[in-house]
Amino acid sequence: MMNKTNIVHYGKASLVGIFALATLYSCAPSLETVQEDTTVPARYADQSGDSLNSARIKWKEYFIDPHLDTLISEALQNNQELNITLQELEIARNEVRARKGEYLPFIGLKGGAAVDKKARYTSLGASEATTDIKPGREMPEPLQDYLVGAYASWEVDIWGKLHNAKKAAVSRYLSTMEGKNFVITNLIAEIANSYYELLALDNQLDIVKQNIDIQTNALKIVRLQKEAARVNELAVRKFEAEVLHTRSLQFDIQQKITETENRINFLVGRYPQPIERDSEAFSDLIPEQVHSGLPSQLLENRPDIKQAELELMASKLDVKVAKARFYPSLGISAGIGYQAFNPKYLLRTPESLLYSVAGDLTAPLINRNEIKATYYSANARQIQAVYNYERTILNAYIEVANQLARISNLEKSYDLKSKEVDALIKSIDISNILFRSARADYMEVLLTQRDALESRFELVETKMQQMNAMVNMYRALGGGWD
Repeated sequence: MMNKTNIVHYGKASLVGIFALATLYSCAPSLETVQEDTTVPARYADQSGDSLNSARIKWKEYFIDPHLDTLISEALQNNQELNITLQELEIARNEVRARKGEYLPFIGLKGGAAVDKKARYTSLGASEATTDIKPGREMPEPLQDYLVGAYASWEVDIWGKLHNAKKAAVSRYLSTMEGKNFVITNLIAEIANSYYELLALDNQLDIVKQNIDIQTNALKIVRLQKEAARVNELAVRKFEAEVLHTRSLQFDIQQKITETENRINFLVGRYPQPIERDSEAFSDLIPEQVHSGLPSQLLENRPDIKQAELELMASKLDVKVAKARFYPSLGISAGIGYQAFNPKYLLRTPESLLYSVAGDLTAPLINRNEIKATYYSANARQIQAVYNYERTILNAYIEVANQLARISNLEKSYDLKSKEVDALIKSIDISNILFRSARADYMEVLLTQRDALESRFELVETKMQQMNAMVNMYRALGGGWD
C-alpha cells in the first residue's frame, strides 16, 4: 500500500513529467532568417571624406532669412500633420504602458450581495431544510449572501513573452519618435523650398513687367515707322501680339504666387494671408556651403533610417513573442475575503474568512495552426523589416549623392547662364539700334527680346534650384529635426 509520502513524490514526478513532455512537444519550428547589411561606402564620390557634417547645424543657424525662420517656427507649432504625428506618439506611449501592465499581477476588489431561495421539493432544497446551523434553527430562507474580498491573477513570464512584447512596444514608441523627427525634417525643407520658389516668382514677375515696358516702347517705335512707311502692318501686329503674350504671362505668374503663398500658409497651419518676404535680396543669395560628412553618419542623423532600425528591432521581438506561444504558460490566481449569509457575521474571523490559491499550467498540443501561422507571419514581417532597413539606408545615400552632384552642376550652370543673360541684354539694345537704322528687321528684334526674357527667367529658375539643392541636401543629410 502506497503511503502519503510516496503519493506526494509520485504527484511531483508526474507534474514534472507532464511539464517536460509539454515543453518538448511545444518546440517551435525552425525558420530561415535574413541578417541586415548596414555597410555603406567609406565616402561619397568626389568628396574628401571629411567628417564635418552640416546635418549637425541647427535649422535656425542654417537658414538665416528672418522671414523664413518665422514661418518655420510657426509651422512647428501649428502644422496639422505634425500635430497628428504627436498624437500617434501618445498612442505608442500608451501601448507601452499596456504591455508593461500585462506582466504585472492583476489585483482587484470584489463586493456583492445576493438572495437565493431553493425549491423545497428538490434535492438541494430538501437537504437545506434538514440542516441546522445551531440546534433548533434551520437554514435561513430565503438565503442571503454577502461577500467582500480581493483577488489577484498573474501569468508568470517564464519564456519572456510578455517582457519581449513590452520591449517591442518600446521600440515602436521610439520608432514613432523618429517618425515625428522625419516629419519635422521634411516640413522644414518643404517650407524653405516653397519660400525660395516664392522669391523666384516675385523676381520673374518683375522681369515680366520690365519686359512689358521694353516691348511697349518697341511697339511705339514700330508704329511711328509704319506711319513713315518704313514697315508694314504685319510688323505692328507682331509687336502687339508679343506685348499681349507677355502681359498674359504676368497673370500666370501672379496665379503661381497666390498658390505658393497658400501652400506655405497651409504648411504653417493658417488661413491664406500675405507672406512677408524680401524678394529684392533673392538675386544676391549665395547658397551656403554644405558639408556632406561621411556616409556612415547617415545611420545616426537620418530619422527615417533610425525609424527603420527600431521597426526591425520590434519585429525581431515579435518573433520571440510568437515563438514563446509554443511553450507552456504558468498562471497563478489567488483570492481572500469574507462571506456570510448575514451582514453581522460578515467580518467574523475565522468563521467567515475564505481564501484560495491556484496554479494553472497550459501548453498547446493539438491544432496549433493559428500559433504556427502567427509565428510564420512574424518571421516574414521581420524579413520585410530587414529589407526595408537596407532600402532606407540605400535611398538616403543616393539622395545625398544626387544632391552633391546637383549642387556642383547648378553652380557651373548658373555661371554660364549669367553670361548668357548679359550677352542677350546687350543684344536688345543692339537690335533696337539696327532696327531704327533699317539694318535689322522686326523679327530679329522680337526674337532677341524673347530670348532675353527666357534667359532671365532661366537664370532666376537656376538660382531657385540652387537654393532648393541647399535645402534638399540639408534634409538628405538628416538635418533640422534636432
